[in-house]
Amino acid sequence: MKRRRARPRYAHARASALRPHGAMMLSVLVCHSYFLHMDQKQRERGKPYPPLATLQVAAMLRKAGRRVAFFDAMIAQDFNEYERKLAAVRPQVVLLYEDTFNFLSKMCLATMRRAACQMIGLARRSGARVIAAGPDVSDSPAPYLQAGADVALVGEGLSALLDLLGRLDVHPSAPSADLASGLSGVNVLRQDKVVAAGGARVLRSADYDGFAAWDLVDMDRYRSVWMNTHGYFSLNMAASRGCSFRCAWCAKPTWGNLYLQRDAVAVAAEMAYLKQGFDPHHIWFADDIFGFRVDWVTDFAAAAAAAGPVRFTIQTRADLISESMAQALERAGCYEAWIGAESGSQRVLDAMNKGTTVSQIVTARNRFRSAGIRVGFFIQLGYLGEQLDDILATRDLLAAARPDEIGVSVSYPLPGTKFHELVKAQLGDKTRWQDSNDLDMMFRGTYSSDFYRLVRNLLHDEISLQAEATHNPAVSTRSLEQRWQELIDSEAQYRSLNGRAAAVG
Repeated sequence: MKRRRARPRYAHARASALRPHGAMMLSVLVCHSYFLHMDQKQRERGKPYPPLATLQVAAMLRKAGRRVAFFDAMIAQDFNEYERKLAAVRPQVVLLYEDTFNFLSKMCLATMRRAACQMIGLARRSGARVIAAGPDVSDSPAPYLQAGADVALVGEGLSALLDLLGRLDVHPSAPSADLASGLSGVNVLRQDKVVAAGGARVLRSADYDGFAAWDLVDMDRYRSVWMNTHGYFSLNMAASRGCSFRCAWCAKPTWGNLYLQRDAVAVAAEMAYLKQGFDPHHIWFADDIFGFRVDWVTDFAAAAAAAGPVRFTIQTRADLISESMAQALERAGCYEAWIGAESGSQRVLDAMNKGTTVSQIVTARNRFRSAGIRVGFFIQLGYLGEQLDDILATRDLLAAARPDEIGVSVSYPLPGTKFHELVKAQLGDKTRWQDSNDLDMMFRGTYSSDFYRLVRNLLHDEISLQAEATHNPAVSTRSLEQRWQELIDSEAQYRSLNGRAAAVG
């Protein structure tokens, strides 16, 4: 008689099938590791948002019937708050789930990795099992596993998470390798080596739909920071997950190239819920691309108007902004739109595989202006091969388009991107910024970090001077022009070895 090959104890079983009738579901403390007080720039900026993805996961777990507690590192003053939370709720599982909608989490700042590892160690010492997930966890699971995490999830990780929790319900003390046996999209340690199981899947089911667990948030603390710093209160939402475009520098450890859009009416309903429950003056939509299609934005506008719209800010691409899109966004309550302009040089945009043109950027800005929507440009300096003429083209773009605001950074080589592959041989010991004010080059670009900081300051001053000129046409630009000329005259001294070689070539 032919014997069947034995399967791993947990292989292919879903959580519901694993749990015997009457078995208790383990309690979960859901948390993240972005401590605002550890990031000087963001602390001074004073615009904290609740960790959206973390709250969505908390809502999903409560929907599944679990007892869920929440620790919010964003507004915590120190680790003592976390330790008090552990002592108060005594969770059986700690889920460290980073906010994947927060670009600072995507950047994987070094201070936050250390904070996450410290939180994992404290959780283990309290007797909890630990599951970790986030962009940096996906890219570099070893530090988190070595700090004590039982399992590191890959990508969004929600499908694997549900299975892992079901297995822990049945066998709370099961070894990590047994918990992960047969699952896709997980990493564990075995004999001090990371054992990876690929094939991470994005959860598409209704388990992930619905409102985030907003009731778990201490809104008074957030409101206090916003009101004291800016005089208004803003909250965050997301109408979609992911982005289908393929910019060479954009990391996609969570959703890959998927773009998963929520129902427009459901998004409007959540916005109405926030308005009624917490009375924000403004909503920040954290989507990589908000709306995408005019018909979706039109439906959202109609539903939002019925509930009473709240003004909001979005992120988008220049090539998506038709006249009808700009008008639909205005009807929906869009107050401000941030465009990933990146550069005023078409050569640099093409090298980035951005898929947009300089003329589209200017056209999008003009269409938003006609619709009465403020515009911000994200500008990226120092991309591989960028030269002085490219930087001056970016200055010219700002002069032509006259955005209301800009955000400037240097190119940041994130793991898993084409850009990272191009420069990884140049990366030294520093592979991430300490905090978001670092603005330090990690690879040997054309110029030194000091040069890009000077350019950043000049670009910001360009925008400030443009704004001043709208109220005082006689304002002088002579001083700014002189500073630009001084930088141009001295640019050779800021060139890196690579930059000097390119100049000679």
